[in-house]
Amino acid sequence: MGLDGNSKAGITGTINQKKSETEVPNLTGKVHLLPCCIKYDGPSAVSHYFKPKLTGVEVEEMKVEEAHFRGRKLQGATIDIPKGYSGFVIGKKSPGKRKASDMSEKNSNTWEITAKFENITYWNHDSLPSKVDAFVRSLHWLSVAEALLGLVKSYYSQSLHFSCC
Repeated sequence: MGLDGNSKAGITGTINQKKSETEVPNLTGKVHLLPCCIKYDGPSAVSHYFKPKLTGVEVEEMKVEEAHFRGRKLQGATIDIPKGYSGFVIGKKSPGKRKASDMSEKNSNTWEITAKFENITYWNHDSLPSKVDAFVRSLHWLSVAEALLGLVKSYYSQSLHFSCC
């Protein structure tokens, strides 16, 4: 995204945050990141078939869980969303729900929050979960980004102060 808030790829959108966090379902403990692509988008009785269990094994301070998906054994761990952040599920807002003022080309991609979560269970199929897994490492970017933002803010606040005469 460019500094002006516009995407360089030409894709723009809006996320409707008007619903309070108490108005959307809390999916904490029910969000899973699977090591596969599922080409289906609709309702399913997932909890009837997908039943993760704690193994009693702990690796790198992470409690290992086990489940099976389509006959394949999965091993995973539940990771909390870092403090100060929240996880949200968003869905594209249908044109019938939009106001006329939101129908411009600029706001043609309007999304709304449909659920929230405070943790996510990620799964591997060939290895135990580890702190060096790509998903776990990706969460480290949040603290790096905060540190960089602090440096940038500090730099600009110092460079804007000057005295004359």
